[in-house]
Amino acid sequence: MRILVVEDETRMAALIRQGLEEESHAVDVVGNGTDVLHWVQSTDYDVILLDIMLPEKDGITVCRELRAAGYTVPVLMLTARDTLTDKVKGLDSGADDYLVKPFAIQELTARVRALGRREAPGKTAELIVNDLTLDTATKRAKRGDKIIELKAKEYALLETLMRHPYQVLSRQQIIERVWDMDYDSESKLIEVYIHWLRKKIDDGHDEKLIQTVHGLGYRIGSHE
Repeated sequence: MRILVVEDETRMAALIRQGLEEESHAVDVVGNGTDVLHWVQSTDYDVILLDIMLPEKDGITVCRELRAAGYTVPVLMLTARDTLTDKVKGLDSGADDYLVKPFAIQELTARVRALGRREAPGKTAELIVNDLTLDTATKRAKRGDKIIELKAKEYALLETLMRHPYQVLSRQQIIERVWDMDYDSESKLIEVYIHWLRKKIDDGHDEKLIQTVHGLGYRIGSHE
């Protein structure tokens, strides 16, 4: 998933980013409330993690503005305020969930996964393309009877392709789902990861699932 973290404490933002990236998510970080609407207008996010105490514009105001502008992306509020009144205020502003600091990163990532499922109820835990299966709960891939071990970015790339079987995804579409704003559009990282996935998934099989569509992008699945 592509996630926007709105957190002004540098150390906290770095810890959250690391935990989410270890779960194979693409993460962007912004340190104030004023810029959030601009980021959401320019990028399609699956979840927003929104601190309440922010410089320039607080999280409650930001959440209200997002909802007023018609954005339905799930919002998880992060705050040190733990009174019932604070929680009710946060949820009434349009937030979908509320997590009090300090928190365990495992709980944060679990709540993010839950919000991702809530936003897209059609998503399934198991993706299947031909004889390739990807379990998004365990992050385990299997082709036939062979278990395929995947690194974080390999998994994120494969999941993105398998959620759009037989469809051509452009480099830009892949970047938006797998990498963050720091990605260099001139980089050859996508080609490198496609190469690694092919070696793990297609080597030894007559039917090659990961295909390059020259001038357009990449797709998974040899036929509909």
